[in-house]
Amino acid sequence: MDRRKSLFSLLGLSLMSLGSIPVFGKESGMSSSKPTLIKSKAEWAKLLPAPAYKVLFEEGTEYAGSSPLNDEKRDGTFVCAACANPLFDSSTKYESGTGWPSFWQPLPNAVATKTDYKMILPRTEYHCARCGGHQGHVFDDGPKPTGQRYCNNGVALQFVPRGEKLPALRT
Repeated sequence: MDRRKSLFSLLGLSLMSLGSIPVFGKESGMSSSKPTLIKSKAEWAKLLPAPAYKVLFEEGTEYAGSSPLNDEKRDGTFVCAACANPLFDSSTKYESGTGWPSFWQPLPNAVATKTDYKMILPRTEYHCARCGGHQGHVFDDGPKPTGQRYCNNGVALQFVPRGEKLPALRT
């Protein structure tokens, strides 16, 4: 093995061992606070269906095109499936062609981010600012006005049509 391969191999292993590193920045629409609703993974596992728990608290990903929310076109609010915190207004949803519900902007202070190195190269992962539940990743290839694409797992969301009462926040 030559020096370059050794260096990249070592670098890749080092970054993979880092997993996800929290980054609390002042990015648009993102909270820099830590979650305020704290429950153990065992508590969340009892409260949520298995697919939602896997995405929200084990940072899994659902299959592209598997969520009915990808085709949701009504006016309303998308809330966190774990704690019912409002995350996105339907006016910011758009068809990204990725197979996941996508938004160009979260509601103010609704999400917090961290950098994840699971794919070796850094990606910005976002979570519900209230419970810390993993929602998806944000990319810089979205539409105007923000240029952002919040690529969300549908199983991590619930949709509430405009005019219906939002669910009570989980305690």
